[in-house]
Amino acid sequence: MTQERTGIATVKGNPLTLIGPELKVGDKAPDFKVNKDLFTEVSLSEYDGKVKLISVVPSIDTGVCDAQTRKFNEAAAELGDNVIILTISADTPMAQARWCGAAGVDKVVTLSDYKTNSFGEAFGVLIKEIRLDMRSIFVLDENNTIQYTEYLKEMTDHPNYEEAINAVKKLV
Repeated sequence: MTQERTGIATVKGNPLTLIGPELKVGDKAPDFKVNKDLFTEVSLSEYDGKVKLISVVPSIDTGVCDAQTRKFNEAAAELGDNVIILTISADTPMAQARWCGAAGVDKVVTLSDYKTNSFGEAFGVLIKEIRLDMRSIFVLDENNTIQYTEYLKEMTDHPNYEEAINAVKKLV
C-alpha cells in the first residue's frame, strides 16, 4: 500500500494529501522514470556522477513555478559542469518546451512526470487530489545520496533558493 501523508501541505490554505515517503538527508534517492519528451523516458541513473539539484514545480505556467525555474536557470551558470539542474513537473513535455522557449530558459533540464507520476510517488510529493507534484527541492550528491531537502508547506510559497544553491556549492 502506498503511504499517504495528510495535512502537511496546503494550497491557499486548503489541505492536501501527499503520496509517498518523506525523504531525509542521508537517504539514498529512489529511482524514478520521467519523460524528456513524449517518447523518451529517463531515470535518475541518466545523471549519475553529477551533483543534482532537483527543482519540483506543480505547473511551469504559474507565477511561482516560473520564478523558481528562472532563478535556478540563472544559478546554473555559476555552479559548474559537474552540476545538473532538473526541473520536474507534471506538465507535458510539449508545455515545458514551449515555456522554456518563450522564457529563454536553456540551462535547466525539464522533465515531465505526467505519465506515471513515478517521481512524485518515489519522492513523496505527488498530490493525491490534483495529480501534480508539490513544490520541493532536493540536492543529491554524485552517488545519489540526498544532501538537502525542502518540502514546502504551502504550494504558493517560494523555496529557499539561497539554501538550495549553497547546498550544491558545498558539493562541488
